[in-house]
Parts: sequence; structure tokens; C-alpha cells
Amino acid sequence: MPPPSYPNQPQPPYGQQPPYGQQLPYGQQAPQAPGPYGSPYPQQPHPAQPHPPQPPYPQQPYPGWGVPPMAPPVKKRRIGLVLGIVGGVVTLGIVGLVLLGAAVGSGFPEARNKLVLPKALLGEKYRLAADLSDSQGQKIEEEVDGAWDAKVTDAVMGRYSLGGDESRGTLVVSGLYGRFRNPAGGRHAMLQGAGDADGVTVEVPAKDITPAGTGIAVSCEVVTQKQSTLTLTYPFCAWADGNTAAMVARIDASALHTAPADVDLNAAARDAAEVRTEMLTPLG
Repeated sequence: MPPPSYPNQPQPPYGQQPPYGQQLPYGQQAPQAPGPYGSPYPQQPHPAQPHPPQPPYPQQPYPGWGVPPMAPPVKKRRIGLVLGIVGGVVTLGIVGLVLLGAAVGSGFPEARNKLVLPKALLGEKYRLAADLSDSQGQKIEEEVDGAWDAKVTDAVMGRYSLGGDESRGTLVVSGLYGRFRNPAGGRHAMLQGAGDADGVTVEVPAKDITPAGTGIAVSCEVVTQKQSTLTLTYPFCAWADGNTAAMVARIDASALHTAPADVDLNAAARDAAEVRTEMLTPLG
């Protein structure tokens, strides 16, 4: 007589043996002493494998076949590091003075002023982070000396950080002082030198601006600069007078997303004129 069936009795999962002694279909009897893996024979030790077992299916890379994971988003802290690339472009702009060629006028102006790097600029907002006058400044002197009809006394170059934190913003200034006979040509030559630097594109051509109450003409343009996967958009400004010539670039986090047409060149010119006032020191 067949054993009674129990409709509510749970069925064994796929691939496992029913309880010991339970009737199998077609009159087969379940094994009485299975091994730990369901085998009716004593478990045999597995031989050591020379390599770890491979998964039964290929492992898919994230996020897609053959596509490496995307790079993490740029952290705010990296901005300060990227802004350091501007220094090299400012230096190239100053060296652009050699493109000026023949000077205007028959004599050199009297030497009355020089440029210094104060501990802070723009009303104490930017703090001196690095004085590069002995390294980059020396390169400027070597390039300009004898290549332009000017009498160069010295060069200065400094990098400033907003509130002492370069991740918030950077201001780079690079200049010369001595005796120059063509200030207007010097401004445009400096901006031309910056625009010719590798990775730099002039998006808004140079514009001559005389900020109210300053009496000094400043030329400013808007450039984009590519560095790795980033593109910076910021203004370059230059001034030149009978004794001093310098370029100023001020950049903050907005440089990563501002359109060239939205850059305020009038504000940039006011900043450059204020930097000049704070750096200008009478000879004596």
C-alpha cells in the first residue's frame, strides 16, 4: 500500500534529497546516510586547486562592458591647484613685451617708481602665497634684457590667495619696472603674449579702460585656458606707464562655469588699477 501523502508537506529544494526514508517517485528509496553534500557516499577530500575557482559567468565591469569607472568629480580643493597654471601664462605675457619692437619717443622717462610685492592686495582680501620673483621673475629679465628698447631694472612676480586659501581664489601678478618709452604699446604687447600661450584662447579682445578716479589706462581681455579636463575662463589685464608694466589675472571658482561674455572687464580693470596703486612705490 503506498505511503500517505501530505499536501501541506514542504517539498525539498531543487537538487536536495528528501528526508531519510521518504518514498521517492517510482518506488526509489532515499539514501539512509548521505554525506554532508547530499552524496550517499562518504565525502572525499577535494584536491588542492592551483588557482581560485572562476565564477560561472563573466564579471561585468562598472558601469558597462569595457568602460572603466568614471573619474570622481573635481573637488573644490583642486581649484587652488589648477589656478597655479595661470602664473606661467602671466610670465609669457610679460615676455610678450619683446614683441613690441621699436619704442616711441626719443628719450627714456625719468625713473621715479618701482614695483614691490606687498603682503596683501585688493584691500587685504588676497594674501601673498608665493614670491616667485627670484625664479620666474629672473626668467622675465633674461628674456627682455637686450630684446626690447627699454631699460629694465628688475622684475617681480607673486601669487596671492583669497583670504589665505587658494581653493577659494588666486590672484597672479607679474611685472617689470625700469624706464619704458611706449606704455600703450607695452600693454597690448603683454596681452598678445598671453593670448599666444599654449592652451590659451582669447575669447573677448582687449579693451582699453580708464577706471574712474585712477588716471591710468588699463587694457583687459577675456581668455579661456584648458588644463587637463578643465577649462578656465577669466580676465587678463595689463597696465604700463613710464616706469612700470605688469599683468594681473584674478580667478576664483566662477572661472569653471562663467561664459566669456559674462566676465565684467570694467571690474577687472578696477582691480588691476588698485593692484598697481598698492604695488607702486617711489624710488628713494
